[in-house]
Amino acid sequence: MFDARLQPLMRRVLDPVAARLAKAGVRADAVTIAGFAVGVAAAGALALGVSWTGLVLILVNRVADGLDGALARKLGPTERGAFLDIALDFVFYALVPLGFAVADPARNALPAVVLLAAFIGTGSSFLAFAAVAAKGGLTAQSFPTKGLYYLGGLTEGAETIAVFVAMCLWPSLFPGLAYAFAVLCLVTTLMRWRLGFRTFGPAAEERRDAVHQGGDDIEAMDLRR
Repeated sequence: MFDARLQPLMRRVLDPVAARLAKAGVRADAVTIAGFAVGVAAAGALALGVSWTGLVLILVNRVADGLDGALARKLGPTERGAFLDIALDFVFYALVPLGFAVADPARNALPAVVLLAAFIGTGSSFLAFAAVAAKGGLTAQSFPTKGLYYLGGLTEGAETIAVFVAMCLWPSLFPGLAYAFAVLCLVTTLMRWRLGFRTFGPAAEERRDAVHQGGDDIEAMDLRR
């Protein structure tokens, strides 16, 4: 919900760093892979019950996720980079609840499973829309630099990380936070299903024009109907 608004700020912060890394010969794919390795370490820290360490590593992972995109803009985006970015991000998002489940199975396992099921809904609807949109040549006006159609919703990257931060700060609240965020993910999934059903239906051409003109804001338009 807030990703498009946060992007300009992130660019101002990360672009100078990306410029220095580019001059040093650092490649975007290397940053993506290194960031994912840090994300795996974050899940390991959470599994061991060291939530503060997990929090720091999660934030480092997110900085790396922003830096690889900034580097890609400096050096030129690639299809492999777009693939790695989205594929590794989705695994990272799943590893965090898994870490909490391992840390306290009796308390956290069921909430983590519910949250992971909700993540499957948001992730699959996101990728399904992007795959079909690519065939029709649709682009998200709010995210013109993304390697694929970036479909928004109530639970985007910023909201997910905010919840992860809250879970790390207050691990005892993990079950409640997981259930609450799973509900928001369900709403996002339903919104995307509805949008996909309408966008790619019989009146596809009309809907494609609406998506081109309104970008990700079309979800809000559909909800008012």
